[in-house]
Amino acid sequence: MSTSSPDPSSDLWLQRWQRFAAAAVRAFHAYGTWLASISWKRFALLAVLLMIVVSLLQKLPPFTWTITESVVAPQASRTPVPPLPPLPPLPQGAVPDVHIEVPASPGAAASAGARGFELSIDEHGVRLLSKGASGAPASAASAPAEVASIPDGARVVIQAGDQKVAVKLPPGARADEVRDAIEEAKQEVVDAMQEARDAAQEARDAAQEAADESTAVRTRKIHFGDFLTDLAALWIVASAIIKITYKGRMQAEVKAAQATETAEAESLKRQVVEARMAAMQAQVEPHFLFNTLASIDHLIETDPPRASQMQKNLIALLRASMPSMRETADAASRDLGRELAVVRPYIEILKVRMEERLDARIDVPDGLLSAEFPAMMIQTLVENAIRHGLEPKPEGGQLRVKAEIVHGKLQVSVADTGVGFGAAATAGTGVGLANIRERLQLLHGPQASLTVTANQPCGTVVTITVPYRTVAGAGDTTA
Repeated sequence: MSTSSPDPSSDLWLQRWQRFAAAAVRAFHAYGTWLASISWKRFALLAVLLMIVVSLLQKLPPFTWTITESVVAPQASRTPVPPLPPLPPLPQGAVPDVHIEVPASPGAAASAGARGFELSIDEHGVRLLSKGASGAPASAASAPAEVASIPDGARVVIQAGDQKVAVKLPPGARADEVRDAIEEAKQEVVDAMQEARDAAQEARDAAQEAADESTAVRTRKIHFGDFLTDLAALWIVASAIIKITYKGRMQAEVKAAQATETAEAESLKRQVVEARMAAMQAQVEPHFLFNTLASIDHLIETDPPRASQMQKNLIALLRASMPSMRETADAASRDLGRELAVVRPYIEILKVRMEERLDARIDVPDGLLSAEFPAMMIQTLVENAIRHGLEPKPEGGQLRVKAEIVHGKLQVSVADTGVGFGAAATAGTGVGLANIRERLQLLHGPQASLTVTANQPCGTVVTITVPYRTVAGAGDTTA
C-alpha cells in the first residue's frame, strides 16, 4: 500500500494565499477604522475629489489614446480616372457666327437676280442687307439696302465652334421675324455652351472626389476608462456603508471595553473592600480581648458569677465571628439575624465592663431577622458609638440598635447619647465609616446610603439604608 507524500508546491501556494488573505483582512480593518475616524464632511470632500481625479484620468493614457488610420478602397472597386483637360473659359459676351444660306438652284438664282444677302449684327441690332451678283458687297454708289423679305427656302445658320444650329425660315418670312428668330437662337446657343461647360465641371469634380475617396486618412479616439466613473461611484457607496457599520462596531467595542474596564475596576474595589472587611473580621481587637480577659480574671476573684457570664458572652462572640472570618465571600449576603448574633455578646461584655454606665437595647422585629444586610457593619457602628461616644462620658449613656422598613427599604440605626460625633478626645480617623460607605456603593450603588445626624438631646445617630431583600434559609441565629 503506497502513501502519497504532500506536494510542496501546493503547500507553498496555500501559505502564500493565507498570508495574502491575512494581509487583505488587516488592510480592510485599517481602512474601515480610518473611515470611521474621519467626519462625514471630510468624507464628502474626499468623494468629490475622487470623482474629479477619475474624470481627469479618463482623458489620459493609458485610458484614452488617439489612432490615425488610412482607409484604402479595394482594388476591384476602383476605376482609373484620366486627368481631365482644363475647360476653356467662356468669353464674356461671345457672339456666335450667324449667316443665311440660300439654295443654289438655277430658278432661284434667276428669280433672285443673282443677288446675295448679308446679315449685319452691330450696335443697331440685326439687319438683313442685299449684295451684288458676284457675291461681293455693293459699291458706295449702289450701297446695299436693307431688305424686307427673305427668299423661299433660305435658312439661318448659327455656328459657335463645333456647335451648329440651323433654323429653316418659313416661305415669305419677314425681316423682323428673322431678326427675332436669330436673337432667340443665339441665346439658346450661349445657354447650351454654358450648360455644357457646367456639366463638364461637375463630371470633373465627381471624378476627383471618387479619386480622393479611394484613399482616405481617418483619425479617431479610443476610450478605455469609461468604467472608472462607475467604479469610483461604487467605491464611494461601499465606503459609506463600511463607515456606518464600522462606526457602530467601534462604538460597541469602546462601550464593551469601558464596561469591561469598569467591571474590572469595580471587582478590584470590591476585592479591596472585602479584604479590608476580612481583616476587620479577623482582628477582634487585641486590646478588647485583653481587656475582656483581664476583666474576667478580676471578676473570678471578686464576683465569680459575673466572670462566668462574661466568659460565656466572649465565647458567643467568638463563635459568631469565626464563620465570618472563614467565609469572607459570604460577608456581603449575610442576614440581619447573624449580624445581631455578633453584636449582642459584644454589648453584654461591654455592659459587664461599664456596669451601670451603659444602657443598651436592641429593637429589631423577628420578621426582619431574615433580611439581607452587609456583614460587620452593625458591629462597627456599635463599637464606634461606645468607644467614641459613651466611654469618654463619665456618666455613660444609652445605646439603641433599631431596624425598620421605611419606604420599602431596610433602615438600621445605631443611636447613642454620648458626647457627640467627633467631640471626644478618642475620636478616630473615620476609616470605619469610609469603608462602610464604599462597601454600600459597591454592593447597592445609589440605592444604599449612610447618614450621620445629631441625636436629641445629645449624642449621634448613624443610619444605614439598604434595599429590603430576604436571604433564603436565614433566621437560624443564636443570641
